[in-house]
Amino acid sequence: MLDLHRLRLLRELSIRGTIAEVAAALSYSPSSVSQQLSLLEREAGVELLRKSGRRLQLTPQAQALAAHTGELLESLERAEAALAAAQPVVSGTVRLAVFQTAALALMPNMLRSMRESHPHVRVELVQHEPETALHETWARNFDLVVAEQYPGHAAPHHAGLDREPLTRDEIRLAVPADLADAPEAFRTVRSLQDAAGLPWVMEPHGAASRHWAEQACRSAGFEPDVRFETPDLQAHVRLVESGNAVALLPQLVWAHRQQAARLLDLPSRPQRTIFTAMRRSSSRHPAIAAVRQALAAEAAALEAAAR
Repeated sequence: MLDLHRLRLLRELSIRGTIAEVAAALSYSPSSVSQQLSLLEREAGVELLRKSGRRLQLTPQAQALAAHTGELLESLERAEAALAAAQPVVSGTVRLAVFQTAALALMPNMLRSMRESHPHVRVELVQHEPETALHETWARNFDLVVAEQYPGHAAPHHAGLDREPLTRDEIRLAVPADLADAPEAFRTVRSLQDAAGLPWVMEPHGAASRHWAEQACRSAGFEPDVRFETPDLQAHVRLVESGNAVALLPQLVWAHRQQAARLLDLPSRPQRTIFTAMRRSSSRHPAIAAVRQALAAEAAALEAAAR
């Protein structure tokens, strides 16, 4: 009889590539992971791992086992969801991954709503970049993810993840308000082209928002002078509000706060898409479904307030 726990470690190794990464993802020591995989190899009676340089490589038999393990975990997750659905009270722990803007805009009221309507559900929240969070939800480190995608930049698709639209928010050019001590050049901005010679703040290279923003500027006929780089959109807001930079920012960053910047519409009124994703095998779990519904309700409330 093959041990499911050890099989999961093998599947994690097929996903992550190294024992060290498996150990870090599951909070084990590398030696413990190696020991469990050695035991699994003895149980299977075939070679599962072989060295390739300094890395371990899965044999064809191991790859087949890892694929079947994924199916087993899906069946187990469906069984757990059915068992939870048969209980009189919605309960359990939901691991939620969310990016910063959504965490600030959606989470406070959503968590309050969950506390009132489902007091036996424990929500654990971790801030993660969307691409990583989607992968980790597929890999079973999270139950639900709130992710984003910018126009023309589709977020990665993972087999077995069910996506559901949450909201859209328009992206606008944010420039300092008419501060008395702000440089004159900021005050005359009326379009994206007018911001050509100004200092910009953007997310670091590699972020979908950075690539989209650079392309928007280039389509407007200029290369942005990016003097400030940070993944923290709240820092973007402060740099704009303090008269130090301009930025392309989605509407959600202004949720629950007083807007202290001028926002200028862009041609074609581009929008960022925000969605939730979860594994289809856990879609009937009442606690996860309740969190997803609470997120949708809060997103709808923000949309209504913005009208």
